[in-house]
Amino acid sequence: MPTSPPSGPPTPAAPAVAVLLAAGAGSRLGRGPKALLPHRGGTLVEHATRTLLAGGCDAVVVVLGAGAAGARAGSSLDGPGVHVVENPDWATGMASSLRVGVAAALDLVPARVVVAHVDQPGVGPDDVARLLATHRPGRVTASRWLAAAEGAAGAGRPRWAHPLVLDAALAGPAAASARGDHGARDFLRAHADLVDVVDHSGDGRDLDTAADLDLLDPPPRPR
Repeated sequence: MPTSPPSGPPTPAAPAVAVLLAAGAGSRLGRGPKALLPHRGGTLVEHATRTLLAGGCDAVVVVLGAGAAGARAGSSLDGPGVHVVENPDWATGMASSLRVGVAAALDLVPARVVVAHVDQPGVGPDDVARLLATHRPGRVTASRWLAAAEGAAGAGRPRWAHPLVLDAALAGPAAASARGDHGARDFLRAHADLVDVVDHSGDGRDLDTAADLDLLDPPPRPR
């Protein structure tokens, strides 16, 4: 089971590189690649990139796949600290994007790797900063979104969610273990003793179905 963050001094400031998974086609939502959805005057991928940098990440590796050309052309992803990579195998699932992103992140020699999803508009800079401030060397720090769990079956149970922070030494093995759309889930289960959980009061829902479109600002018109 995940544990609460251990007591003791927080991790000293250490380089953190985020991997932003933004390669999916958004087929379940049916509105094209989620990275290109409009949000707060830009695109969702721009918003997520800004959030990670404002939250304390030193750099962001943006992993594109479906709609990559449109994301490059229609988004401002060429700012300082932003590294764009493409996953030619994006259709095989999130695991391939995680491996591509982590490999690019480790080339930047960070001490910590933050893994985030483009389809969580409710994640704010303060949430990212809290994860980084809580993280300890040699461990994994995952999110638990209390607002999203209210009223759901199993509410209150510890749940690993994104964003999460991995010690750089753990990021490679976590990515290597990923299969299909499971991401690092199997790695976290196998190393549950290394996982700490930070509670967030906001709404960390994934933008998966039409019922989640209220997360966007402004919400799109019904089709």
